[in-house]
Amino acid sequence: MLPRLLLLSLLPLPAAVAAEPAMKLLPASDARYRYEGRFDTADASAPVAIWSGSRIALDIEGPGLAVEFGPAVGQNFFNVTVDNLTEIAGVPAGDGYRFAWPHPLAAGRHHVEIFKRSEADAGHAAFRGLELATEAQAWAAPLPAYRLRLEFIGDSITAGANNEDGAEDQWEDRRTHNHALSYAYLISQALGADHRAMAVSGMGICEGFVPMLAGDTWNKLYPRDNPTPADLTRWQPDVVCVNLGENDSGFTRSNGRPFPAGFAPGYVALVRAIRAAYPKAQIVLLRGGMWGGKNDTNLRAAWEAAVKELEAADPRIAHYAFEHWTNHHPRASDDRAMAAELTAWLKRQPFMAPFL
Repeated sequence: MLPRLLLLSLLPLPAAVAAEPAMKLLPASDARYRYEGRFDTADASAPVAIWSGSRIALDIEGPGLAVEFGPAVGQNFFNVTVDNLTEIAGVPAGDGYRFAWPHPLAAGRHHVEIFKRSEADAGHAAFRGLELATEAQAWAAPLPAYRLRLEFIGDSITAGANNEDGAEDQWEDRRTHNHALSYAYLISQALGADHRAMAVSGMGICEGFVPMLAGDTWNKLYPRDNPTPADLTRWQPDVVCVNLGENDSGFTRSNGRPFPAGFAPGYVALVRAIRAAYPKAQIVLLRGGMWGGKNDTNLRAAWEAAVKELEAADPRIAHYAFEHWTNHHPRASDDRAMAAELTAWLKRQPFMAPFL
């Protein structure tokens, strides 16, 4: 019989447990990150992602990846995409949150995009950077070959609120509110556009389900409780689409009050403010997506009066009313139908010829 110590030495050793690679933070201030959207950049080490559709991009190489978020307020959900695989990062309110990418990374270069799927009025979150393996490399991601700059100004329909809900709209958990599936973002993707969206659920021209009004909000850095104006000179759109009015209709109807008498002049004032900020842009005035935009005769009359006045004075304004509409908030299938409608119409317009 072999001695006990020799016998033990001949037994197979347990497989070594793979250790996680040592990680280091590539800070948010690094010039290789590409930021697209209306960010609060007062603190370069923690820029704040506010509006839905805001994006951060970087190319990386290495075996590991984590996203470091900074202080967050309210509910914030992000699509984190590596190459063609997407996971949802739910960032809780508080001082910071680390989201570890749950899949192995193969050797070679990978494209990372962090996309804010939830809307500005639900919450905002700072970005501190990406954690990469100590020996990993990072590169500025190639700039997409955008054909135009496209901005949407609107309410819940434009934000993509409730579009991944079931039969009933729900507002408690914004995880199912996905701007990446909104009609607005789908149109930007179809047209190869650099996309922005200033959209707040419940917001109206004169009245709505939230205290903010569109004329006081569309050009701000944050949607509420912060009067800081955005620097609109930093990014000028080629085309601006405005879709507002459902809340002026829905809020007053639900409270047994008449449609706001000031809607048409308020709408005209908003569009003229947009024109002053974006003197070279084509402006497209939209109506619809839900019951009010299609069926409320008061909203339709006021909107048509405003459109007539605006188009008479400005040749670079056009309008379109959606045929597709829903009684509840549009779901992803409705967003696809609306996007197909408006994309087809836009492609027929002479003002789009330089971008197609």
